[in-house]
Amino acid sequence: MEILPIIYLGYMFVSIYFLSLFLSLYKKNREELFNYPKTNKKYSISVLVPAFNEENTIKDTIKAIFSSGYPIKELIVLNDGSTDRTRKIVESLLKKYKKLKLVNKKNSGKADSLNWGLKIAKGELISVVDADSYPARNSFEKMVGFFDTKNVGAVTCVFIPKNKDKFFEKLQEIEYNVIAFTRKLLDYVDAIYVTPGPLALYRTSALKKIKGFDPNNLTEDIEATWHLAYEGYNRRMCLNTYATTTVPDKFKPWYKQRRRWNIGGLQCISKYKKCFFKKGMLGFFILPFFILQLSLGLVGLSIFVYLITTRILKNYIFAQYSIDAGIPLLTMNDFFVTPSFLNYLGIFLFIVGGFFTLLVLFIMKQKILGKQNIFNILFYLLFYLAIYPFIMITAIYHFLRGTGRWR
Repeated sequence: MEILPIIYLGYMFVSIYFLSLFLSLYKKNREELFNYPKTNKKYSISVLVPAFNEENTIKDTIKAIFSSGYPIKELIVLNDGSTDRTRKIVESLLKKYKKLKLVNKKNSGKADSLNWGLKIAKGELISVVDADSYPARNSFEKMVGFFDTKNVGAVTCVFIPKNKDKFFEKLQEIEYNVIAFTRKLLDYVDAIYVTPGPLALYRTSALKKIKGFDPNNLTEDIEATWHLAYEGYNRRMCLNTYATTTVPDKFKPWYKQRRRWNIGGLQCISKYKKCFFKKGMLGFFILPFFILQLSLGLVGLSIFVYLITTRILKNYIFAQYSIDAGIPLLTMNDFFVTPSFLNYLGIFLFIVGGFFTLLVLFIMKQKILGKQNIFNILFYLLFYLAIYPFIMITAIYHFLRGTGRWR
């Protein structure tokens, strides 16, 4: 038996398995997706905002945090050696916001800045908010209740692009909704593997136990989440609130951002590879799931390249032979495609994937009936997602060379 059908079937099996897993988790938990635990306890929260050259957004971020309606203990802006007006803007707000604090330091990266904040933060909980993100008014209130369960170490929520007028931004809006929904489903099997930077809440004692964030990792939020899982802490997801965040509006910065995410993911796999099939859900689900998630696109791309390459070579050899032998280059048979089980399986996978995306957008209350929106979804499924394997290839290259950078 040829090896290609086996690889193809394996690829299809894994893809359909994950889709089936998500659909079954949704069916089982659909009545409580948007539930969140309510609490009468008022947790003291220290908000950390790492900032590097964020003069265009820092003021609105600070305003959004103080407008959240929750009585935070302090908001600490960690100015990571900014060379623009970030420092001056924050200083101008110190009198207006009595709980606002500013720490100026040399540029050393986001993770190191957060560790500075962790040393001086006084709250029971620590919230990390990116300097270009904006928590919703009820976000803290709806997230803190999860911490009534003592082994919860971190809580995340939904992220929505703040800028979503351009076509490229609308594609990211679809992506962010799918990510948020699947992250909530992973919550039900204790498999949340990242609490992203736009808004995350951590138990301060848990962060101190893992000694804060890893400065050597390009995705300190993924690494911290894995470290919390390693230490036995649960990570939870609130689907009932959100934070808006500024997303790249052009291809180049988007590409660099996604490449950094992939490099950071590879760094996490390398760091925790000894936990494979050990250490509870981290080793038995998160690591295998994360590896398969990163590699599926590569496998699909490899199959596609192999088929295209062999087809070109066969046609070239056939053309050369036909010319020499005087045989027609085209016959009527060349205009017919012979259906096969593998072709039907591929079509089935695409249809199920499309249905799942539509289901997610419907549940997340996105308008999906307009012509433009349908076009966006089709473009997202056919082309946007197809870019990821190429990003992964460059990420592997930079990871192996050790040349990954934040920007």
